[in-house]
Amino acid sequence: MCGIIGYIGERDAAEVLVDGLKRLEYRGYDSVGLVTEEGKLFIKKGAGKINELKEKLGLTNLPGRRGIGHTRWATHGIPNDINAHPHTDCSGKIAIVHNGIIENYIELREKLEGSGHEFKSDTDTEVIAHLIEEELKSSKLFEDALRRALLQLKGSFALGIIYTDDKEHLYFVRNESPLVLGVGNGEMFAASDIPAFLPYTNKVVFLDDGEYAVVGKDSFYVKDLKTGNIKDKKIHEINWTLEMAEKQGYAHFMLKEIHEQAKAVKDAIYGNLKTIDKVAEEIANYEKVFVVAMGTSYHAGIAAKYFLQRLVNKVVLVEEASEFRYEFEDIVDGNSLVIAITQSGETADTLAAIKLAKRKGAKVLSVVNVVGSMATRLSDLVLYTHAGPEIGVAATKTYTTQLTVLAMLAIALAKRLGTGDKGYINFLEGQLQDLPKYVEAVLGYENKIKALAEELVNKKDFFYIGRGVSVATALEGALKLKEISYIHAEGLSAGELKHGPLALVEDGVPVVAIVPTGKTFDKMVSNIQEVNARKGLVISLGDNEELEKVSQVFLKMPRIDELLSPVVYIVPLQLLAYYLAVLRGNDPDKPRNLAKSVTVE
Repeated sequence: MCGIIGYIGERDAAEVLVDGLKRLEYRGYDSVGLVTEEGKLFIKKGAGKINELKEKLGLTNLPGRRGIGHTRWATHGIPNDINAHPHTDCSGKIAIVHNGIIENYIELREKLEGSGHEFKSDTDTEVIAHLIEEELKSSKLFEDALRRALLQLKGSFALGIIYTDDKEHLYFVRNESPLVLGVGNGEMFAASDIPAFLPYTNKVVFLDDGEYAVVGKDSFYVKDLKTGNIKDKKIHEINWTLEMAEKQGYAHFMLKEIHEQAKAVKDAIYGNLKTIDKVAEEIANYEKVFVVAMGTSYHAGIAAKYFLQRLVNKVVLVEEASEFRYEFEDIVDGNSLVIAITQSGETADTLAAIKLAKRKGAKVLSVVNVVGSMATRLSDLVLYTHAGPEIGVAATKTYTTQLTVLAMLAIALAKRLGTGDKGYINFLEGQLQDLPKYVEAVLGYENKIKALAEELVNKKDFFYIGRGVSVATALEGALKLKEISYIHAEGLSAGELKHGPLALVEDGVPVVAIVPTGKTFDKMVSNIQEVNARKGLVISLGDNEELEKVSQVFLKMPRIDELLSPVVYIVPLQLLAYYLAVLRGNDPDKPRNLAKSVTVE
């Protein structure tokens, strides 16, 4: 979950690397480092965030026109100066930056120490530099030594490698961790994510697992790691702009991305109008439907279950991708449809679930934001969310666009299969088109929500409750609060409240109730009264003013069908989490211990 950046060309490499690392800091921010080359390797690194270290270490003062950089989310070894990347071999000629985990590093380290190699850090990464150095003893070509060393590694790794004696190239490797090349004019880039080099080029080459790239300033080639054969790689043009990835006057990326949701939802709708029916046609006849995802995407999957069950009469199993690959191998088969939801298309557990599904002969449909990501290349079918770059670690617009695309899919399937009431399906289609308007309307509640946050800032526990499809909203609302405000929060079905969690509700404990008008409205009111009887602080979101009589705080929501309500109802909860985080002095863009894309299992 670390960030990697590489550059070779005519610019000052250090400037480009630091600029790219700032855009990758959402992937990890406990330490930073870079290495450049000008006759020898120049390395500066340390624990801390990049803005702290840029001046302290003089990161942009390094000489040279090629180099690699790294921003870290610690896995092996505590965050400190020694464990910060890059790592070098004994000779000081090879430097490595790494995203991932080397599973057999202990075995390799013991073997290398037995051969006389001396290690400086506690990381698994340092093993790679020494392993290449060892292989160079029996090889005249660096590329051959690199290949032989890499074939000994077990685990996930994206690598950037620089070697002093090869002054014309950088080396980049991908295996189960994301890495993309940027193709410029007389310069080349590599990074964990596209925004890192977006100011310089929008032409990209996606590396696949088991591939490595040899990159010069004017050319590159990609080879298969096992065979050494050259691979034919397509150059893609990405339609993201630098402006899309900047704050544009907002205090934080997260707030900007919350406010972008009306447009993002609109883009998700219109971006899929031409493809949704074709996808629906290909998956219409599958009876066994599995939805796999992690985190926020998992909550979108829970909503998708209700979309499909209510509109298409499908029995849908939603499972965390991390569990799916271990528990469902004997159930998934050629009659199964697996819907994988992943913002980045690089989530390690979700990719593992996709690979299992493919091995078992299942049809795989992925709902993804990042074009060309690994999930898109593994899957049979893809629906893109068209959310654009999302820099804040806590997902916002990528969640609402996932919900939008999944609702579109359910409606398209219902029309194709003739399930559900035709008039109701047509009504939902009309409401779907109005979703951007509803999202824009609830963004107007921002000042009221900010004031509410000021009243709640010292609360230690929150509960979020809902029924039916609103359970997904309750879970996601609680997750947002936990992620960025560091307040304990629990999301659950309102019916489950009295089966244990109600014991924790006492005087003043906030309980956020998600109550769109629907078949369980009366039951939700009863659950709210149970909270009132324990003197809990009820904050209700709904379109029925009867809620105002049973709530201490009532937020009047637009009248929207219950099934589509998650797209709209989550927005105030995102704002509440954001303002609570800010009031508590947290950086909502960079929550502690978390990273944007979880690329290790």
